Amino acid sequence: MIKAKGVSLRYPDGTLALKGIDLEIDTGELVYITGPSGSGKTSLLKLLMGIEYPTSGSLKVMGQSIAKGQEGNIRRLRKRIGPVFQEFRLIQGRTALENVMMGMRFLGIPCRQAKENAKSALTRLGLEHKALSMVENLSWGEAQRVAIARAVARKPRLIMADEPTGNLDHDNALIILDLLTSFRDTNTTVIITTHATHLIERQENATFIRMNGGNISVERRGKAYEEYLV
Repeated sequence: MIKAKGVSLRYPDGTLALKGIDLEIDTGELVYITGPSGSGKTSLLKLLMGIEYPTSGSLKVMGQSIAKGQEGNIRRLRKRIGPVFQEFRLIQGRTALENVMMGMRFLGIPCRQAKENAKSALTRLGLEHKALSMVENLSWGEAQRVAIARAVARKPRLIMADEPTGNLDHDNALIILDLLTSFRDTNTTVIITTHATHLIERQENATFIRMNGGNISVERRGKAYEEYLV
């Protein structure tokens, strides 16, 4: 699914965000990325989505090289990725259903199919009763679930969520994490960045990437990874 070898990322201002990272993530893995602000979490996600390119080293996502000169292929790759942004990026003055459907407009999915996918995603997220509600009238937690529904309605192979529990209370944060991790049922890889380490410290059958100063350490937990660790 993801293979990084010696990947570094230096921004134009000279900031070295990632330092020689080696990482492999398999299909269907649940991955938590933790670390303090400025440790490189968001930079890593940007690389995985092809928003930034490695300054050095090699990176492949679903077999696609993330590098300059591959822009067309990377745009096609993004169609198989479901991003959940911290700021939601919902369109005001539109319903929850319309917002989820808009996430599929640029994938060439016919309107009828997009509507069916959107309804199905909202139902899975427990929001079928809010499908026709304007997004500005939703609670923070409901808006977050609409953002997740928009990401998963396209049936991605990879879900990437950047701080999805931010600004949520304990109970709603757990609901969001449970919803995101449930998509492993479809053999989808799920990557979540979070500061809320207290919510995931007892999580089993997951991979933990801890970042600090652009470096990473990787821990795999649970029976699902025993063979990997041997």
